[in-house]
Amino acid sequence: MKKLDTFEKDLLDAFEKGELKSTSPSKAKLAKFKAAASATFIKDRRINIRLSTPDLMDIQARALEEGIPYQTFIASVLHKYASGRLYERQSNLRPKSAKR
Repeated sequence: MKKLDTFEKDLLDAFEKGELKSTSPSKAKLAKFKAAASATFIKDRRINIRLSTPDLMDIQARALEEGIPYQTFIASVLHKYASGRLYERQSNLRPKSAKR
């Protein structure tokens, strides 16, 4: 299991102290959440990809840390990237063609 960050620790502490109050969403919000979940989790297409053994092993290890199957982890990463919530970090290295 992954380690908790500061926000998660604060949230857990508040829960354990009984400081959190449980609420129920309105019928309108519940319907909105259900529609979003249905649209997000419908898996109607299958793809096949080839990965190197080391990459697959790293992915499987990361999925294990998250506590989910590696196929679900891969789908999650692809979904986050496609929806703009995950992006490639810019490299500090200058391309060879940009040398002065």
